[in-house]
Amino acid sequence: MHLIKSIEDAKALEGEEVGLSDWMVIDQQMIDRFAKATEDYQWIHVDTARAARELPEGKTIAHGYMTLALIPALTGGFVEVENLAKAVNFGCNKVRFYSPVPVGSKVRGRATVIQARIRGGALHLLSQIKVEIEGVKKPACVAETLGIYFFAEIEQPAAQTA
Repeated sequence: MHLIKSIEDAKALEGEEVGLSDWMVIDQQMIDRFAKATEDYQWIHVDTARAARELPEGKTIAHGYMTLALIPALTGGFVEVENLAKAVNFGCNKVRFYSPVPVGSKVRGRATVIQARIRGGALHLLSQIKVEIEGVKKPACVAETLGIYFFAEIEQPAAQTA
């Protein structure tokens, strides 16, 4: 966990890897729940019998967007901003899916801070996130993500009266 107390702390992280998560197993139940939530029932994700016959590894594969959606769960504990009021996901600049994630695979997240800036009183962190698959050379996903961290107001002590 990297603690950010100031813009200087955040800028010091530029170019630095800030975290590597534990492995997470991708099971069929997760894939099915994602399919239901997004109404993306393409057979390569949900039809285990057909996948066994027609896909190279004989297994269903996770949705690319499911892999992308796992980034907060994989990287949530890498950075803590002191005096935080709220943090918001501002989106992605670039996302690429390089390797499929077969059911039963283990994935993990690796994050590097690209840029830290203060804009409008908030900290903007641009990071590169790689979602790696255990035993696979190419990552499942590489994404540039932007998080915005809004600072809480600091209460001033009440003025003393004489």
